[in-house]
Amino acid sequence: MKTAIIRKEVYSITTDTEKLDVQMIHQYLSQESYWAQHIPLKMVQQSIDNSLNFGIFHETTQIGFARVITDKTTMAYLCDVFIIESYQKKGLSSWLMETIMNHPELQGLRLWFLLTSSADWLYEKHGFVQPTQPELYMEKRNITDYRNV
Repeated sequence: MKTAIIRKEVYSITTDTEKLDVQMIHQYLSQESYWAQHIPLKMVQQSIDNSLNFGIFHETTQIGFARVITDKTTMAYLCDVFIIESYQKKGLSSWLMETIMNHPELQGLRLWFLLTSSADWLYEKHGFVQPTQPELYMEKRNITDYRNV
């Protein structure tokens, strides 16, 4: 699908990977996030290369990001969602989520999921709930600390 750019006042959201500031994304994930501390730049780049990405910008400066890992048919995993602190509380995270949930390639999916320990209020506004059958959920963790990669 052709990349999209959606505008709202001085802000924009794009799915164009070429426009993403990978250094900024890496800095946030590796130093400020609670879920990807110390992640190597190479891994961030690989994750971007293999995902549907949403960059949010103030004019030409990237201020947030989210990515979706999906087969575009049955399921999607929403991850790495963030807005940098100086732009929080402006409704941008809700606009980013609305844009993601309305993306044409992500319609009609059977299952969306995410892992989070914060901002439940944001995801609940977009239909996310606690697992209805947590007994069906399993995981295998290979990396618990990116410093050991």
